[in-house]
Amino acid sequence: MKNYKKELIDKIGYTELVYGRIKKKLTLDFTNDKIEELILAIISETDEHDFIKTGKNIYITDNIRNIRLTINSYTNRIITADKLNKIKNAKNKQIS
Repeated sequence: MKNYKKELIDKIGYTELVYGRIKKKLTLDFTNDKIEELILAIISETDEHDFIKTGKNIYITDNIRNIRLTINSYTNRIITADKLNKIKNAKNKQIS
């Protein structure tokens, strides 16, 4: 199994668009630097077993903060961050 954690810590990338997307989806009023700190903390503190590669994306689930990160595995750029409660609710609606 590839060590995604080390590679992401070393090479994580951001776009201007993603800062706004993360602020909106997580309802945060953070500076770009604070968002980067949060993302690096999630990557660093999350066990590698919670890194799941599906297709071209790596999904990192932080159950403590209730956040799931989506990162492109080819470019190491963060795509988005989602609240886990939203994800669970969406799955429950599909099942019903």
